[in-house]
Amino acid sequence: MAVGDVRGTLQYVPMFRGRTFVVVLDEGLPEFAVAEALLDLKALQEVGVNLVIAVAGEEKGESAVADRAMDIEIKFARVETPDEVASVLERGQAAMMSCRAGGLLGEEMSSLGTGVEAAKLIGLVNGPGVLRDGQPLHAVSCSALADLGEALEEGEAIEGVGLLEEAAAACRAGIPRVHILDGRRQGVLADELFSNEGVGTMVHADSYRQVRSLREDDVPELLAMIGRSVRASHLVPRDYDEILEKAEDFLILCVDDNVVGCVALHRYREHPAEVACLYVKQSHEGLGYGRALVESAEERARGLGISSVFVFTSRAVPFFENLGYDSASMEIVPDERARKFEERNRGSEVLAKELA
Repeated sequence: MAVGDVRGTLQYVPMFRGRTFVVVLDEGLPEFAVAEALLDLKALQEVGVNLVIAVAGEEKGESAVADRAMDIEIKFARVETPDEVASVLERGQAAMMSCRAGGLLGEEMSSLGTGVEAAKLIGLVNGPGVLRDGQPLHAVSCSALADLGEALEEGEAIEGVGLLEEAAAACRAGIPRVHILDGRRQGVLADELFSNEGVGTMVHADSYRQVRSLREDDVPELLAMIGRSVRASHLVPRDYDEILEKAEDFLILCVDDNVVGCVALHRYREHPAEVACLYVKQSHEGLGYGRALVESAEERARGLGISSVFVFTSRAVPFFENLGYDSASMEIVPDERARKFEERNRGSEVLAKELA
């Protein structure tokens, strides 16, 4: 595992420690999938996550899961009713119970989650989860589900609508995040919880959004976030020290205190400023966050008395044109930046905008 991947994983540990996750295992999941999920749950318990493990289906299914959990030394106690869960969690154990009423993420699990103030309700589904035209639907807010209803009426193929409706109801009841995951997929739980993009569907309560300056403790999360785009050569490589040295140039966009996007405004003497390092997590694309970041960078430039900005882009020319940017010549680019551009040229174009 690369250093950046380790940092990206470790950033979640303090965020998860002391939180409660309710994890529901669907009936009929393959044995290997259950075994792997339990290993991941053990790791979560070891970093301080409080766990409620619910097993859908008959009691014998819960017994089989309990036997395997005992084999790998998860600290747990079986309970019969939701009323018993809180006292088990207080003892530092996971609570295990059957889920027999309603849907996988239905009222029974929603009530349980709100009762223990769960930060997450996670369904490991014996199926593909939620797909839109055959592709995973990564993140959607409760308020955006109305748009999906319109899409269904217009003939779009959306699989897993019932799960989405259950997840939305759980969010409205007070659970901030509900994850719908293909429980048959290898590594699905770890990949969803310990990665920037996730691999399943996350339904979330309507979010609090903030654009703010970068802080030193944000740098590891920022590096992990943009790493995928750097590896694909869509962004210029940057290391920890380089970002820290120019930390005052960076703005980040947070949703409920989680970093989901970034942009930088680099200043040059007697030249336009550069809008750079624009990135939004894949799971948060299409929500207007890129526009919000660019507009925040432009507002910062105006506040500094800068009258124009430029950007290099190879993939987002239409996006910037919609924001009022026009094709420009290299003459507006400072010599030092032009030299770096020639060294790292990735087929980018230069565009510029006059700031009113």
